[in-house]
Amino acid sequence: MGRKNRPRQRAQQNRDGRAEGKRSRDDAGWGAGYSEIIKENKLFEHYYTELKIVPEGEFEEFMQAMREPLPATMRITGYKSHAKEILHTLKEKYFKEVQDLEVDGQKIEAPQPLSWYPDELAWHTNLSRKILRKSPLLEKFHQFLVSETESGNISRQEAVSMIPPLLMKIEPQHKILDMCAAPGSKTAQLIEMLHSDMDIPFPEGFVIANDVDNKRCYLLVHQAKRLNSPCIMVVNHDASSIPRLYFDQDGKKDILFYDRILCDVPCSGDGTMRKNIDVWKKWTTSNSLQLHGLQIRIAVRGVEQLAVGGRMVYSTCSLNPIEDEAVIAALLEKSEGALELADASADLPGLKYMPGITSWKVMTKEGQWFSDWSEVLKSRHTQIRPTMFPPTDPEKLASMKLERCMRILPHHQNTGGFFVAVLVKKAPMPWNRRYPKSTEVLAPAEELQMGECPADAPVEAVEGESPCSVCSSPPPPKKMKLFGFKEDPFVFLTEDDPIFPPVQAFYDLSPDFPKLNVLTRTHEGKKRHLYMVSKELRNVLLNNSERMKVINTGVKIWSRNTDGEQFGCAFRLAQEGVYTLCPYIRARILNISVEDVKVLLTQENPFLSKLGDDAHNQAKKLGMGSIVLRYLPDPKDLNAPQCPIDLCGWRGKTSIRAFVPRNERLHYLRMVGVEVFCDKQGKRNDGSTEIPEGSAEGLSQEADLLEQEGEEMEQNGSESNANGPEPIGSTCDGSAS
Repeated sequence: MGRKNRPRQRAQQNRDGRAEGKRSRDDAGWGAGYSEIIKENKLFEHYYTELKIVPEGEFEEFMQAMREPLPATMRITGYKSHAKEILHTLKEKYFKEVQDLEVDGQKIEAPQPLSWYPDELAWHTNLSRKILRKSPLLEKFHQFLVSETESGNISRQEAVSMIPPLLMKIEPQHKILDMCAAPGSKTAQLIEMLHSDMDIPFPEGFVIANDVDNKRCYLLVHQAKRLNSPCIMVVNHDASSIPRLYFDQDGKKDILFYDRILCDVPCSGDGTMRKNIDVWKKWTTSNSLQLHGLQIRIAVRGVEQLAVGGRMVYSTCSLNPIEDEAVIAALLEKSEGALELADASADLPGLKYMPGITSWKVMTKEGQWFSDWSEVLKSRHTQIRPTMFPPTDPEKLASMKLERCMRILPHHQNTGGFFVAVLVKKAPMPWNRRYPKSTEVLAPAEELQMGECPADAPVEAVEGESPCSVCSSPPPPKKMKLFGFKEDPFVFLTEDDPIFPPVQAFYDLSPDFPKLNVLTRTHEGKKRHLYMVSKELRNVLLNNSERMKVINTGVKIWSRNTDGEQFGCAFRLAQEGVYTLCPYIRARILNISVEDVKVLLTQENPFLSKLGDDAHNQAKKLGMGSIVLRYLPDPKDLNAPQCPIDLCGWRGKTSIRAFVPRNERLHYLRMVGVEVFCDKQGKRNDGSTEIPEGSAEGLSQEADLLEQEGEEMEQNGSESNANGPEPIGSTCDGSAS
């Protein structure tokens, strides 16, 4: 009997252990749950004491900060026109309620803005999970954060991780490469900056986000999908050998050089000890020694693809100079004056940082120190390389201006550890300059084999490849290996595609609607979803389909609806792409008021008579089918949202319905003043909410409603996902995201 009961006893013990672990995580706050790991590493302390990266007298404070849990930080997405509305809601409602709150006799510290982040769009808080669960007000705050994060309006991101994109000085026309992009929080920032002007649906610039790990690329897709941008492409390549791309310009093929590059390289991550507790027991100097070469190769490949006059930001979450200043010094030395460290000290007022160091030593994992390459034994030459040491020539070292690098220490502003440097390209890289100049035109790029060295090629035409040892031409590339899912094709429609006439007539699309930018993911059969990319990304896709592995691009704008054919159009609007598409739509628009928004988002299928008189009269004139529900702000009514809202809807025979995913629905309800709060069972909490009469049926059964919507409106289902996730922005309207 005893033997039979042992599995049950072990299962109970496991459950008890998990419960105990959960309790310890709740008690310790964000990033906790590793109480068994002792936050001590004598080698780490010895190493950084010797390197003197921490100001004198601050080392104990530095170590104490490293042992404390990291504050939670969040960022309000800045490119959406209602970012100010979200900030207003946070400051005037949730933060004020938290400020005067006491839990277990302890006053709660309200979230604070990051002093160096522009426009108060980033905040940090020390609220733990345990505290969040103890108060209904805090639980409401937590639900708000979760919901807004899912709909892409708030992003949970470590504070120091927000720094590199801010230093890139992005403008809407910039072509941007994110070399090591997963999981995508910095990529999301880049997209936001590209769309800083919401009056421009298609900025001239774009973001190509790359990662070597096929599975992590889908994390990128998830991050980018929340922002619904037609200007983002996710690709899957080794960053150290990311292919050179081409695009059509003025009738000929040119090499694509990027205006901005983010080079956030893989690193040992000792600046993340506050959240990645495992680093305490795993840290040795060998991690940095092993990564140093890869970091240089990625950085070199980055500057090769950078346009002259462009900026590349190099960053790591490591404090180790072997991964930081040593890489920058090697890069500057290789460039022979083509690169320059920019002074970014005035770019983020309020950010505390330490300038880069100019003297450091190399230590093995056994604790042996080397001050110069000449001291390294031959037996260690494979582990320790000359580029790991600072330049020995004082004049050369001074000319590099390594003090312009920025190292963020955890105890200065209660953050993680981080390193960042801004490089500006002044001229082509030296191995490209060795090609003789010529007035003759280079042969078309498609006729050049990768690795050829045409003697008469002009400098600009061949820059972008690493030199070989013989004639400075690029080495012959290895055949590109493809891993992971086999992606569905990206098929652009032609201007005379039979899909367009009924769609154009039904929605009265303006003549300048970019038909050529519309794509689908199938060569054969009925097209179930239509996506849109910017003109520039289309150019890149068409010219490089054989050179790169594209994981995802495009935002969904229309979905097939078989019921719609009887009303004149087989495609209904998709909420993901409504802001991209609306500038071109001149019909099927229903102007609504704040009260109409509340009715449409809280009632399942309201009759037309439930709308205000103005909206009701407009609706009666519209035929059945897909529509745009548009709210325009009234500058005189300061209590109403001061930004436009576009929602996808369906005009039925006697009723009207909004087709909006659950989290976006909750977001818009909050914008119009409806407080949405569910208890732990997912039911509305009458004691702590003020939802208008009649709204319960829409909110308490939201997931079921949206599922029904998907079944009714897309009887054929979504496209097969057997080959990986759908394109960016392709979350089904009929399901909760």
